[in-house]
Amino acid sequence: MRRARAFIAALRAYSDHPDPLVASSNFIALLVASNQPFYPLYLWWLVSTDIAPAFGTFLSTPFFLAVPALARRSTLAARALLPLTGICNTVLCAKLFGVHSAVEVFLIPCAVLALLLFRPGERVVAFAIAGLAFLCFLLLHGRYGAPAVAYTAAEYAALMRLNAVSAAALTTCAALVFSNVLARAEGSAESGSSQKSG
Repeated sequence: MRRARAFIAALRAYSDHPDPLVASSNFIALLVASNQPFYPLYLWWLVSTDIAPAFGTFLSTPFFLAVPALARRSTLAARALLPLTGICNTVLCAKLFGVHSAVEVFLIPCAVLALLLFRPGERVVAFAIAGLAFLCFLLLHGRYGAPAVAYTAAEYAALMRLNAVSAAALTTCAALVFSNVLARAEGSAESGSSQKSG
């Protein structure tokens, strides 16, 4: 129990940052990284016992884990690393699983994150990364070649459901995280204005 508490405390300290946008980016990066080891299990349980391609997703895990560390050096680079890693991981998975898996749907939360993570003065970076997500779909869809595993029609249908639900959950999580950031900012602004008027 003590070790679990110490681990959670260390994780919070690692992801903590005074900038709420950076702290949110760190949280989402660690959330994605912590969920990646379970993806092969979801695949085995819901789709097929042939889960070998799923282990390719672990190539992106160190990059997700590195986001909070990079934030200590450059908050802009760290925030950019999160959606860029997601885009690269999605492209890799599209090659491994094939476009029939609908794994390209993860490009949507990557684009959404890119648009949420940057301030108005950083919109060039935001639009560039979001544009990259759309370009990957437009230019690469149907051009990946044969996937690493050919599933049956029923297995592909199950994989499509898994990926659609996962991408929707990630998008929803991002929306909730950033709505909390906005709510805290509005609360601080209201508190400041009430103190001035008082």
